[in-house]
Amino acid sequence: MKINTKSLLLGISTTLLFAQCNPQKTEETNEEVVVEEVKAPTLTKIWETDSTLTTNESVLYDASTGKIYVSNIEGQPTDKDGKGSISIIDKEGNIVTQAWVTGLNAPKGMGIANGNLYVTDIDQLVEVNLESGEITNKYPVEGGQFLNDLATYDSKVYFTDMNTGKVHMLDGGTISTVTEGHESINGIAIGEDGELYGLDKSGLVTLNSDGTAMIMNSTVTGGDGLVILGDGKYVASRWAGEIYFVNSEGETLLLDTKDASSNTADIGFIPEDSIILVPTFFKNKVVAYKLDY
Repeated sequence: MKINTKSLLLGISTTLLFAQCNPQKTEETNEEVVVEEVKAPTLTKIWETDSTLTTNESVLYDASTGKIYVSNIEGQPTDKDGKGSISIIDKEGNIVTQAWVTGLNAPKGMGIANGNLYVTDIDQLVEVNLESGEITNKYPVEGGQFLNDLATYDSKVYFTDMNTGKVHMLDGGTISTVTEGHESINGIAIGEDGELYGLDKSGLVTLNSDGTAMIMNSTVTGGDGLVILGDGKYVASRWAGEIYFVNSEGETLLLDTKDASSNTADIGFIPEDSIILVPTFFKNKVVAYKLDY
């Protein structure tokens, strides 16, 4: 049979042209974009103690026993009057021992190391045995004027002097100055690797041994208590009645009790329950808040 080549080529060309003029059907896919809502950190009040913790300045939680220690000035912050004390409360806000330690002057920041509780007391560091509650040593600080917050790392005890702008350290029974030149330095905390953080006139800072500091946040100026949450997150209080959540993006005001004349002094923290413990100073009680962040 004779094939008409010309007609065959014409048919193939027409088929190809028809195919090109009809777009290929494609499967449509709808991808849903999920935007995760970022929840702002909050504080929710859960309990408060009776108002018998006179001029309470600092709160410290002991994770090994569940006890919460409270330092009570009971007078003026600079008076050597022997009225100061330390109380013990529990995690439900009950006052377990009103006068666990007495005979102090104006106790402020506290920390635990070497089986002892250490507390600043105007111009000296006081050592208290945790089991007996007895004062076992007092370490006068040369030139000390207004010793304030305190933090421990391993066996070392670090504490600030707000008037002199210095950070001191007790190590092996000897006190030395580790950094100075930090105006109005108060709150202090220590990171996992021993790095020092502080709250001074310029805000939340990292402290260097040569007296320099790197400002991490310039809003929380003149801060009092400092808690390291981890992952670049912090909680800082200002004595007048403000508590802030701080991270690399800035700060969030969590609590403002200035109108109620309720102070927020040297705060404590219960990490396993995410609870901030607030000493209210002139209100004479500790208030606990659940932190969600």
